[in-house]
Amino acid sequence: MTTLAPTSPSTDALGTAAARTRGAALEERILEDPGRFRVLTGDRPTGRLHLGHYFGTLHNRVRLQDLGAELFVIIADYQVLTDRDVADRLTEHVEELVLDHLAVGVDPERSTVFTHSAVPALNQLLLPFLSLVSVAELNRNPTVKDEIAHSRQSAVSGLMFTYPVHQAADILFCKADLVPVGQDQLPHLEITRTVARRFNDRYGSGGAVFPEPEALLSEAPLLLGTDGTKMSKSRGNAVTLAADADETARLIKGAKTDSERHIAYDPAGRPEVSSLLLLAALCQGRTPEEVAADIGSAGSAALKRAVTESVNECLAPVRSRRAEYARDRSYLRRILREGNERARAVADATLAEVRAAMNSHY
Repeated sequence: MTTLAPTSPSTDALGTAAARTRGAALEERILEDPGRFRVLTGDRPTGRLHLGHYFGTLHNRVRLQDLGAELFVIIADYQVLTDRDVADRLTEHVEELVLDHLAVGVDPERSTVFTHSAVPALNQLLLPFLSLVSVAELNRNPTVKDEIAHSRQSAVSGLMFTYPVHQAADILFCKADLVPVGQDQLPHLEITRTVARRFNDRYGSGGAVFPEPEALLSEAPLLLGTDGTKMSKSRGNAVTLAADADETARLIKGAKTDSERHIAYDPAGRPEVSSLLLLAALCQGRTPEEVAADIGSAGSAALKRAVTESVNECLAPVRSRRAEYARDRSYLRRILREGNERARAVADATLAEVRAAMNSHY
């Protein structure tokens, strides 16, 4: 296992603060003319999506689609291999991701849902893009460091280090200019912006081939899992969108809290309790402080009951739609076939433009 230098909290904080400052102005532009934006977002098919995904980015995806932005959702099946030796149960996981997106409101008539492996021209962009970044820049990426620390591989693969550049290809193949993300993905997006800027400088001949996409942070960029660490599919500490009410209650009942009876929102001093308060608040459309005031000195058990009720009420319509779509797997495969066709057409056009800019269009 490769060990890398620790990240700088001050640098991370500055990057997040800058993204939030830009995000306020970006929101105004989105509301003024949502149709001018093309959005790229997506997930690796390594398991069902969870509440961290829902409040971290899924909610934004659907909101942007409904406002009128053009939405591309990538199911990054090739990137499953970044931190594991084999892509287990891949077909099942791909279909589960399609189900999760349909359940939260992604509309395949208005948005493009597609898979990595079905769009060869997208993956061809990786080679010229890799020439635009240094090994040192990839080595400093804090998100890659975190993924390496939790990798399921016995040794770090080369694909892990190229992961941010592959994500740049995901975003730039369709010339997306807006990417809804959680704060842990900001370093990847900065690599994408760097790749776009350097390609334009080197091959643009005075014009921009690629936009420099903007990050749109959610109001809940990071929710803790039931064990008090980052909520993650691979760490088994998440409440999935597909979980039923009983499983949700069991998972939240086992969530880590602390010994103080009075419930208060204090993210720095009481991160686990505060994350639960934030989760209930997001489900209820209130502030964490308001939820905490309702619970007062009733203790962690009352907090967990409130969170359980809030989550189950919030997810009830999502779970109902998910169960209905799950009855017709052929419909899921049709969505992917049609999305893959649309994505291939876009990627082929972009690759042709890249080859022309690089004078390799023979």
